[in-house]
Amino acid sequence: MSTLKVNTIANASGGNASTTDNIQQGIAKAWVNFNGTTVTSSNDLTGVRDSFNIAGITDNDTGDYTITMTSGAVANANYAVVGNASIASAFLSVYIHSKSTGTFLQDPTSTVFRVVTAFSGSNTNRQDSSHVAVAVFGD
Repeated sequence: MSTLKVNTIANASGGNASTTDNIQQGIAKAWVNFNGTTVTSSNDLTGVRDSFNIAGITDNDTGDYTITMTSGAVANANYAVVGNASIASAFLSVYIHSKSTGTFLQDPTSTVFRVVTAFSGSNTNRQDSSHVAVAVFGD
């Protein structure tokens, strides 16, 4: 096996240079596309259409999912999650690091984060979404 070691990558004419740190920091560390109506209460890949560095998803309640990343996907809990969700007739809001009951904040760990999908502006109007996609960026 060969190893390629470089400090900067550029296009063929030498322009648009990026450092390896730019590339490493800018790529998604994990992502998943899943059907929230078929996710189960077990931490597995039921309902997942495709993913990268995802170990499983748990259905906690209507529109409330815990997503478990594979060990080592991120170095710490200081990452960013972006996402979107929809059902046949509408787009839904995606609440990251949230939960559907009690105190709404759910602190992430280096392997687990929580997502709630609901009609815009209302954590109490949660909805299982047929299309949910989230991506994780960080160290």
